[in-house]
Amino acid sequence: MRKYAVGILGATGAVGQTMLKVLAERHFPISELRLLASSRSAGKKVMFEDQELTIMEAKEDAFNGLDIVLGAADNAIAKQFKDAIVNSGAIFIDNSSAFRLDEDVPLVVPEVNKDDVCLHHGVIANPNCVTIIALTAIQALHKEATIKRMIASTYQAVSGAGVGGIRELEEQTKALSNNEEIVCKTFPYQIAYNVIPQIGGFNEEGYTSEEMKLQNEGRKILHAPDMLVNCTCVRIPVYTSHSESITMEFEKPITVERAQELIAHAEGCKLVDNPEAKAYPMPLDTSDQDLVYVGRIRKDISSDNGLTLFCCGDQLRKGAATNAIQIAEALIEKKVL
Repeated sequence: MRKYAVGILGATGAVGQTMLKVLAERHFPISELRLLASSRSAGKKVMFEDQELTIMEAKEDAFNGLDIVLGAADNAIAKQFKDAIVNSGAIFIDNSSAFRLDEDVPLVVPEVNKDDVCLHHGVIANPNCVTIIALTAIQALHKEATIKRMIASTYQAVSGAGVGGIRELEEQTKALSNNEEIVCKTFPYQIAYNVIPQIGGFNEEGYTSEEMKLQNEGRKILHAPDMLVNCTCVRIPVYTSHSESITMEFEKPITVERAQELIAHAEGCKLVDNPEAKAYPMPLDTSDQDLVYVGRIRKDISSDNGLTLFCCGDQLRKGAATNAIQIAEALIEKKVL
């Protein structure tokens, strides 16, 4: 089997570190692994399997000789190095939101639209974590009955805001136990023992940037430009795994039993739906693995052709790192790398 030279841009962040873990777990065929970060991190040592790797500073010429670059940095860094990556001949699989809605950049969840990787022009975008988890959960239902409209509420873990989010929840919880002052750096308000109904900035209609992603990205991935989505995103004091409550209106009826059957056999999903046994998706159960758990499937009593479900998925893994690596695997499978 051919092996590939892989780079991680933003290798020291939460997503970059998770990419390292997932690459090892999935035995991705690597000939060289190049870890790139800011000058502050250059020179630090990181273990990958049984190798000690040195972090390199991300520069224009740092991508020469690579086949794939996995982007785990912010929008500004992605934009700064995009041309250098493409001009080096590598394919840039980017986890930022910088290129997701560009017409010539595929936006891919492999379980949903794997064939779109063939349309790349050097860049493939990894969707937002909420979008990935939601579309993995509902993909089989959409294929069966076509979703016209979705209403979603998300309950998002602090690690979705990076290492700073995890640290802030830990520090605030400890401070409250010791009657010490609460310090807010990552989030606008105390997150310990609280929920914050804002992720991202607000637009003129009162929706945040995070809330608009499910509609804008979902339409592109599903090739459903007329699908309507209303989303509310909430940060909650959970370390890992985002949860989502999703109500869907379909073009034709679909029973609860049929939905359970479809999801039980859907790629990337695990059906956890036995209310009598108190079996339903929860963040604790979905952390540090790659399946999206789906349950609480029930008829929408406000709509003739509607269903409601609850799903959970690890947003650092399936919602970010794993999905990006699955895109790389799809490039190999489709022979377009």
